Amino acid sequence: MANHLKNIILEAERYPTKDHYPFNLPLFSETKELVFDSPITLFVGENGSGKSTLLEAIAEAAGIYIWRNGMSSRYRVNRYEGSLHRYIKVNWTTEKVPGSFFGAQIFKDFASILEEWATTDPGQLELFGGKSLISQSHGQSLMSFFKNRYKLKGLYLLDEPETALSPSSQLELLNLLIDNAKAGHAQFIVTTHSPILLACDLATIYSFDKMPVASVEYEDTEHFKVYHDFLNDRGKYMNL
Repeated sequence: MANHLKNIILEAERYPTKDHYPFNLPLFSETKELVFDSPITLFVGENGSGKSTLLEAIAEAAGIYIWRNGMSSRYRVNRYEGSLHRYIKVNWTTEKVPGSFFGAQIFKDFASILEEWATTDPGQLELFGGKSLISQSHGQSLMSFFKNRYKLKGLYLLDEPETALSPSSQLELLNLLIDNAKAGHAQFIVTTHSPILLACDLATIYSFDKMPVASVEYEDTEHFKVYHDFLNDRGKYMNL
């Protein structure tokens, strides 16, 4: 199975500031290294813990292009916000590999760009299932993208891919990740709140709820505990 990315090192001693986002998050001062010794790595934690911020910075540090249609105007600009990747050292197991970054908004931008390409080169759609991604339901277009993109050798980063997927589609994605990891060409790093994706036996789970970030067992994640307790006694969670 593929382990293209060996580890990352957060070079805190080089940070340009400790007072501004994202460098002021405890994650980036208290975690020095993450090791990727499994073909699938899952980041789990509460919103605001920094897991998505780190995932995007890893993509940029690894040379993975992130599709965007452009930045909207901001009331206040943080000049440090997009610079985290400059302070992450990426170590490959053998050689650098290509890959892709998935995020819900980024996928929307990519699908629109692909549609523009297809107006002059319809063959581009064949690389993603042969159909326009924007002509399908959101969940269908996501699965079409996943099924076709992850056949290729590479490092794939996914930011909460379960957002637009039904439970059955999450199971389909889980098995797709497992099959491509077992095939020996794909390595995945995924941020998720899904107890279905977190159940992956091939995965290392890193919890961002305590510092420094450390690996945890599935049953020890807060997500598993909450869903397990709710399904066994949902009445105690409701104000009825």
